[in-house]
Amino acid sequence: MVGSHGCFVWYELTTTNPEAAKAFYADVVGWSTRDASMPGAAYTLFTAGEDPVAGLLGLAAEARKMGAQPRWTGYVGVDDVDAATDRLKGLGGTVYVPPTDVPEISRFSVVADPQMATLALVKGLKSGQEQPAALSSPGHVGWHELSAVDWEKAFAFYGELFGWQKVDADFGGLGTYLLFSAGGQTIGGMSTKPPTVPMPFWLYYFNVGDIDAAAKRVKAGGGKILEGPVEARGGNRIARCTDPQGAMFALRAGRSKTIGYFGPAAADDPAATRLFVPKKAGPNA
Repeated sequence: MVGSHGCFVWYELTTTNPEAAKAFYADVVGWSTRDASMPGAAYTLFTAGEDPVAGLLGLAAEARKMGAQPRWTGYVGVDDVDAATDRLKGLGGTVYVPPTDVPEISRFSVVADPQMATLALVKGLKSGQEQPAALSSPGHVGWHELSAVDWEKAFAFYGELFGWQKVDADFGGLGTYLLFSAGGQTIGGMSTKPPTVPMPFWLYYFNVGDIDAAAKRVKAGGGKILEGPVEARGGNRIARCTDPQGAMFALRAGRSKTIGYFGPAAADDPAATRLFVPKKAGPNA
């Protein structure tokens, strides 16, 4: 996984109803599905065209009894899972699943940052899954967003763990929204969550062509629209949603031509990278 250290390289949905989830996301995002089960372990790949985008598996009964809920988890590529997991613990993180081998596929761990936002660490994905796709790719994840208890402490943690860099910050009535980069590419943002949000979490934005149509499909399929569709900077439109089983996700539709962090405009105008901050009222919006 050369060049993928610190980059999100995989996404996984654990849910109480895998069959319903297959149908829902196929309709909303346009994904196809491919069986990738192993003996004793059912597993489905979501694909955009021929590209594997994410995985799907059932939420184990034991996990449900312990209070686990359907959720999306992002996997960050690392050079050494064991070393990165130890580093995370030393920085105050929590390990839910210690470094584990998936035979002939990968080694991974499931962890949480010191504020208890969950993610996973991984090395050794199969060919075709090693490198993160361009953020503009249809059907792929176009943005990664952390709602933290304290964004400054959260960024200090991720900077130490993955080497993430600050890109820009938007200061508005809703507080600071920090953009960060991995491997030289702006890949996401983070902010301090409102007090009404009970837990910090990572949110992943799936690229769609027509966000209004996709939002209608969310509701028709039994999901909920929590916010949007709303216009964001850079000509993007976003919506934050939950699927019928309660897993939170987001949708993004952008301009047809590469702009902002997809092209040179980001270097010329830092504001062009603030794609996921709702536009402000007034002449400078």
